[in-house]
Amino acid sequence: MKRVTIYEVAREANVSLATVSRVINGAEIVRQETRERVEQAIEKLGYKPNAIAQGLALQKTTTIALVIPEASFTYTGQVINGLLDAARILKYNIMLHTITEGITDVNDIVESIIKSRVDGVVFYNDKLQEDQISTLKQYQMPMVVIGNRISGDNVCSVFVDIEKAVCELCDKYLSEGKSDIAIVQDRKNLFASQQMVDGAKKAFARKNQDFTKFIEIPQTYRTSYAYLKEYFKTNRHQLVIANRDSQALACMNAAMELGISIPDQMEVVCVINTKYNAMVRPQLSSFALPSYDLGAVAMRLITKMLNNEPIEEREIELSYLFTPRQTTK
Repeated sequence: MKRVTIYEVAREANVSLATVSRVINGAEIVRQETRERVEQAIEKLGYKPNAIAQGLALQKTTTIALVIPEASFTYTGQVINGLLDAARILKYNIMLHTITEGITDVNDIVESIIKSRVDGVVFYNDKLQEDQISTLKQYQMPMVVIGNRISGDNVCSVFVDIEKAVCELCDKYLSEGKSDIAIVQDRKNLFASQQMVDGAKKAFARKNQDFTKFIEIPQTYRTSYAYLKEYFKTNRHQLVIANRDSQALACMNAAMELGISIPDQMEVVCVINTKYNAMVRPQLSSFALPSYDLGAVAMRLITKMLNNEPIEEREIELSYLFTPRQTTK
């Protein structure tokens, strides 16, 4: 079916394109008689205004840019689903940008966002730096950051306190006399890695101890699994904490292949819970994080900012729940 254009509406109503645009966008300067004639032409022809063209007339595109990392799309997918569902309800479009480790320059993404004239941006990305935020601020670009506690003029955030979650987990093990705890570096999410380490350090400090067992994955190894197969030949821990399911599986498989019994000789915890954590054997203990809600709340926050609605909290913390399974005792 041929799409009806604004030109055909103008011809049917015998008015200019500018007049049709004013009627579509609710301008009050159009005479009532002319407005009714345009509305009748729109109804007769079945014209559907293009959301982007309509937005340009209002200096709004009703489009939000979403920036996400490529890592762990299983988890990120739930964040996106929450955001998309909220966007549909609130009648916004989403323009997706992805960050690929070692390939994508975040500054290029920021430049693309500015050129695309979106109304606002949601970042789910640990590599967002202060200078990049400042650049977007110069353009009065409303922003919501997922996963990092940050706020300010035109900036809000929604997050889960990973540092607190890991701190509580380490507290539990330290109180049981288990201090041989290690954290695996997530090269694709360095901010999450730092949160995990900070949480462990805080728990150890309460016991007047230092946390030192951070398993850094050398750049010479393409995967965590390849390095951990070597690492566990000479290193064993009571508890290993990984950020993503793939890394937790790498820990578990590498250890078991070397004869280390899970969880009898070594326990494994994955911070991010996905459907695969319950599907593998042994099932992975992890934290249930409200990933869908992170996206939905972020979308609602950005629309509140765009519509100048009151915002009670600019930093919204969502809760988590530790879910013990078969990789912990």
